[in-house]
Amino acid sequence: MSALALAACAAPDGSDAIDISDSDSSLVWASWPSYIDEDLSGSSATLKAFKKETGIEVEYKAVVKDNVGFYLTMKDQLSLGQPTGADIICVSDWMAARLIRFGYAQKFDSANMPNKANLTKTLSSPEFDPKREYSLPWQSGFIGLAWNAEEYPKGLVSVEQLWNDDLKGKVVVLAEMRHTMGMLLLANGVDISDGNWGIDEFKKASAVLETHLASKHILGVYGSDYLDKLKSGEALAGFARAGDVAVLNAQAGYEKFKFLLPGSRGTFFTDSLVIPAGAQHKANAEKLMNFYYDPAIATEVVEWIHCVSPVDGTLEYAIENFPKLASNQFTFPNATAMSRASTFRTLSTTDDQSFNAEFRRITGKG
Repeated sequence: MSALALAACAAPDGSDAIDISDSDSSLVWASWPSYIDEDLSGSSATLKAFKKETGIEVEYKAVVKDNVGFYLTMKDQLSLGQPTGADIICVSDWMAARLIRFGYAQKFDSANMPNKANLTKTLSSPEFDPKREYSLPWQSGFIGLAWNAEEYPKGLVSVEQLWNDDLKGKVVVLAEMRHTMGMLLLANGVDISDGNWGIDEFKKASAVLETHLASKHILGVYGSDYLDKLKSGEALAGFARAGDVAVLNAQAGYEKFKFLLPGSRGTFFTDSLVIPAGAQHKANAEKLMNFYYDPAIATEVVEWIHCVSPVDGTLEYAIENFPKLASNQFTFPNATAMSRASTFRTLSTTDDQSFNAEFRRITGKG
């Protein structure tokens, strides 16, 4: 049984956690690298504004490299309802669903979060948290193909082209099973958002991954550190998040890397904020979420990280203040852009365990 397939019996729900927010104006935020308006010195203008407005000091820790690896660092504390070292965490929706199901997430006090009303309707009622009482979306985004336009100017238009001979040993894929396998399944003609497929289709796609890992055509399977491989030139192409590519180009000062959704489509994901069981600064964390659900603040973050904001009003703010950003279809996608991406379907416990076991067997990840 995988480490994620834990029994939910007698799991804490955070209701017994002691909140010391009234006496301690601080919190720790565990999230992904390059997922906030953070400059090269590590300073965030919005976090400074939050402290000025509320007096709350935030320690932002970019320690989430992949969902499973991060979960394993805190699963023991979560199972006991003890502090994990973070008061608010950012994980993908499927992991948020697990935490909620196991009783590892604290229920929000909506009175501290009036700006929650700005949550876009399309993300307001997921199956795993219908009233968004335990999770709140941070950002969404696209997974597609990326390449170094300087070193590989011929570019890519399909997943199959990743296996070109001139890219041998220069391809990266992602440690998130749904990201990598979603792209490979789509390339095989599988509608990943539809429920009419299972382990047979999964294994057919995973065989492609296994073949190219065994031949060392794929450089490796990475969490967020895949960006380091692209930046260094050790990798020239692979699967990537659109927002990450935008950040790489901003750091380079020009459009060094290209990103597109192949003809077989890309994937669309959402990452959400959760207050873990045992967290002792719950009210402070709720104030933080409320702050970032102000459309002006949310747009400032998007202007840095180029993801898709879940906050209504950001497009209008961007049109007025960041017109170039407002026209970016990977940041403010229209219906045409969204039609080119698919969301990985919700998995049953059986499929989840079998898919992850197969992915782990091949990659050693998860």
